[in-house]
Amino acid sequence: MLMVVREFSAGGVVLRKMRGRWFLAIIEPHMTRPKKSPKHSNGPRKTEALVALPKGAIDKGEKPEQTALREVSEETGVQANLVTKLADIKYYYVRNWGDGARVFKIVSFYLLIYRSGRLGNISPDMRIEVQNAYWLPLEDAPKTLSYAGEREVAKSALQYLKAHPELGDHATDTTQ
Repeated sequence: MLMVVREFSAGGVVLRKMRGRWFLAIIEPHMTRPKKSPKHSNGPRKTEALVALPKGAIDKGEKPEQTALREVSEETGVQANLVTKLADIKYYYVRNWGDGARVFKIVSFYLLIYRSGRLGNISPDMRIEVQNAYWLPLEDAPKTLSYAGEREVAKSALQYLKAHPELGDHATDTTQ
C-alpha cells in the first residue's frame, strides 16, 4: 500500500497600494511549465514562466503566520504586516524526486500589507529558488497566477478589500 505523506506550508498575499491601485507581490520560481496551447506542433515545446505567490514549508516550532512572513521576506525582499488568514489550499501531488511519494499538502495563505523593502532584493541563496519578483496589479492576479488554488486566493484578497475598504487607509500609497 502506498503511504501518503503530509506537508504543511504557508504563504503570503502581499498587497501594496501604488498610484491609487492595489498591487500584489508575485514570484517566478526557477521552474517552467508547458504552455497550454503550443504555437508550433513541430520542434521543442514552448514553456512559460511559472507565476506564483511566495510560500514555503513551515519550519519546526514556527506558526503558519510566521512562515508566511518569513517566506515573503526571503522570496521577495519585502517586509509586510499580517492582516488576516485568507484560505487553505489542499491538494495531492506525487514527488518527482527521491522517494516518489504521494503527498497531501495544505498551504495556508495570509493577507499581508507591504511595510518596507525593495521587491526583488533577495539573497544570492534565494536566487536559486526565485528568478524574479515583481508587482502585479491585484485585479490581474486571478487570470495571471499559474495555480488554480492561488488564483482563488487572489480572488479572496479582492473580496476582502471590497468588504474592508478601510484597509486602504492603513496602506501608504507610494509612487514606485
